[in-house]
Amino acid sequence: MHLSGSYLNAVGPTYCLKEFSAQHRSGAQPQEHIQHVQGFIQRSSLAEFGSLHQTLKMLWQSLHQFGQKLVRRRPLAANEQSGSSLSRCLTTLDLVSLGVGSTLGAGVYVLAGEVAREKAGPSIIICFLIAALSSVMSGLCYAEFGARVPCSGSAYLYSYVTVGQLLAFVTGWNLILNYVIGLYKRAASVARAWSAAFDGLIGNRISQAMQTTFPIQVPSFLAKYPDFFALGLVVVLTGILARGARESALVARVFTGMNLLVLCFVSLSGLINGKLHNWQLTEDDYKLALSGSNSTDSLGPLGSGGFMPFGLTGILRGTATCFFAFIGFDCIASTGEEARCPQRSIPLGIVTSLFICFLMYFGVSSALTLMMPYYQININSPLPQAFIHVGWNPARYAVAVGTLCALSSSLIGAIFPVPRVVYSMAEDGLLFRKLAHVHPRTQTPVLATVLCGLTAAFMAFLLELSDLVDLSSIGTLLAYSLVAFSVLILRYQPDQNLSSCKKEKKKSESGAVDPEPGFELSSCVESISPEVTPRIARRLCITTDTAPTLRSGRIVYGFLLLMLLCLIMVQWSTQLFSGDPVLIAVAALLLLLTVGVVTVIWRQPQSTTPLHFKVPALPVLPALSIFVNIYLMMQMSSGTWIRFGIWMVIGFAIYFGYGIRHSLEEKNDQQPTVASSQMPREHTPCVELP
Repeated sequence: MHLSGSYLNAVGPTYCLKEFSAQHRSGAQPQEHIQHVQGFIQRSSLAEFGSLHQTLKMLWQSLHQFGQKLVRRRPLAANEQSGSSLSRCLTTLDLVSLGVGSTLGAGVYVLAGEVAREKAGPSIIICFLIAALSSVMSGLCYAEFGARVPCSGSAYLYSYVTVGQLLAFVTGWNLILNYVIGLYKRAASVARAWSAAFDGLIGNRISQAMQTTFPIQVPSFLAKYPDFFALGLVVVLTGILARGARESALVARVFTGMNLLVLCFVSLSGLINGKLHNWQLTEDDYKLALSGSNSTDSLGPLGSGGFMPFGLTGILRGTATCFFAFIGFDCIASTGEEARCPQRSIPLGIVTSLFICFLMYFGVSSALTLMMPYYQININSPLPQAFIHVGWNPARYAVAVGTLCALSSSLIGAIFPVPRVVYSMAEDGLLFRKLAHVHPRTQTPVLATVLCGLTAAFMAFLLELSDLVDLSSIGTLLAYSLVAFSVLILRYQPDQNLSSCKKEKKKSESGAVDPEPGFELSSCVESISPEVTPRIARRLCITTDTAPTLRSGRIVYGFLLLMLLCLIMVQWSTQLFSGDPVLIAVAALLLLLTVGVVTVIWRQPQSTTPLHFKVPALPVLPALSIFVNIYLMMQMSSGTWIRFGIWMVIGFAIYFGYGIRHSLEEKNDQQPTVASSQMPREHTPCVELP
C-alpha cells in the first residue's frame, strides 16, 4: 500500500506502522485501511484547527482585555469625593485672582507692542477680541466640567472620566510639561526683571561678577551664568505654596490687585493723552516720521495705513499670537478640591477672569496705539516709550512696578496647579503614590509641591531652554481640545449610573450580564440603496429618544474624525487659496460632511443632568474650540513635534512600566466586589446641588 508524505506528516510514522500491521493481521483490505486512515486524518485536522482557534481566541481576549485597560474610565465614587485630604478654603475671589494672575502676565506689557507694530496695527483690539472669544469657548468647556466634576486634576481628570485612562495620562503628562516649562519661563523672566532692576541700582556689579567668575563658553542649553536670584525666588514661592492654599491665594491676590491698578492707570492715561489720528495714519505721516528718525530700522512697516494697515491677513496672524496671551485660566480648574463651593466658584471664576483679562488687553492695546503711531512702537518696552512720547516720563515707573507684579502673580499661578495635577495622577496610581502625600497640618500635597518647585528652580538656575517654550503650547492646546471633546461625550452619551443600574437589574433577574450592546449597523443601515438612504437620514436626524443612547454617543466620535480630516487641508492652505480646483472640491466636500455631522449631533438627545453651568450652543461651540486648538497645534514646527515625541516616549515608559499596573482601576478590577459597590456619582455629597 502506498502512503503519501502528507499522511506521514499528519499522523506520524510510528502510528502508521502500528496501524498498518494491525490492519494486515486482521485481514482488512487496503481500501478499508485507507478510509480508516483518512477518517483519522480528518479528526486530527479538526483537533488541530480547534486548538489553533482556541489559541487565537485566547490571544484576542488578551488583546481585548489590554485594550479595555487603556480606555477604562474613573468612576466618581462618593467616598473618593468626600474623603479628600485637601482643605476647602478658597473663595470665588481667590479663584479669580489666581486665574487673572496666571493669565495676565508680563505679556500684556510687551505682547501688545509686538503685535501692533509687526502684524495688525491699531486693529490689534480686534485681534484680542477674536482671541478672547476663542479662549472663551475653551473656558466654557472647562466651566461645565468644573460644575460637573469638582475635583483636583483639571483636564487630566476630565479626560479620565470620559475618554479613558490612556488619553487621561497623555493629558496629565503634557499638563505637567506645560506647567513646568511655563513655570521655568516665568521664573526666568521674573528673576531677570527683578535682578536687572536691582543690578542696575548698584552699577551692574552682579552680572559683571557672575560673568567673570563663571565661564562664558558653555553649551547653548546652559545659561551664561547661574541665576541665584531666580533660584531663591522660586524656592521662596514654593515654600509659600507648601504652607497652604490660603496663603498662596493671599499673595496672588495682592500682586494681581496691584497689577490691575497699574493697567487701569495705563489705559486711562492712554485714552486721555491719545490721539484718534493715530488710527488713521497715511503714507504722508510715515514719510514725516521717517524724515525725523535717526535710522530706518527704528520704524516698523507702514502697510496700507489706516485702522487695518495689514488687512485681514494681519488680523488673523495677530489673533493667533494673541490667543496664547489668554492661556493660564485653566489653573482654576485644578482647585476643585480646595474651593469652598467648586460647582459655582469654578465656572464663575473662569468666565470672570477671562472677561477681566480681555478688558485689560483691550484697554492697554487701545491706549498704546492711540498714544503713538504703531510703526514707532518699541517692541522691547512699548509702554514706557509711549509715555515718553506723550511727555509723561514718570509714568514709566508705574509700568515697571506693574510689570514686576504681573510677573510675580503669573509665577504663583504657574506653580499652583502643577502639584495638584501630579497629586491627582499619583492618587489614581498612574504616577508614584508617594507624590500624593498630603501634609496633615498644611493640607497641601507638600512632596509634589516641593519636587515641582525645585525642578523649576534648577531649570531657571542653570538652563537656557528657549527652544522648549513651544512645547508648553502643545500641551495646553491638546488639553483644551480633549476637554471640549469630553463635553460632547458626556452630553450625548448615556448616563453611566443608569447603565450600571440596568446591568445590575439584568444580572439579578437572569443570573448573567448581557454583553454590552454595540452599534448594530443593521439597525440603521439595512442596505445601501437609494431607497434606504432617506430612511437613514430621517433616523439620524429625527429621533424619538428622550435620553442619550449608544448611537448618539458614537456619532460624536465620527464627528471628531471628520474634523481631523478637514484640518488636513490646513497643510495645503496656500494651494487652496490660490484656486487649486481639486483642493477646493475636497475642502468643500469635507466642509459639507462636517456640517452634516454637526447637524446630526445637534438633533440627538442631550443629558438632562442638572448642573450649575452648561456650555451653550452645543455642538457648535465645542466644535469650533476643537478646530481652533488643533489648527494652532498644526502650526508648530517639526522640531517642536520631535521634542514632543521624546517627551511622550518618556511618559509611555512610565505609564506602561508602572501606571497601568498600579492604578486604582486595576485594583478595582481585581476586587470586583469592592468595585461594584462603588457606584459612580456626578456630584460631591458635601457640595450637592440644592
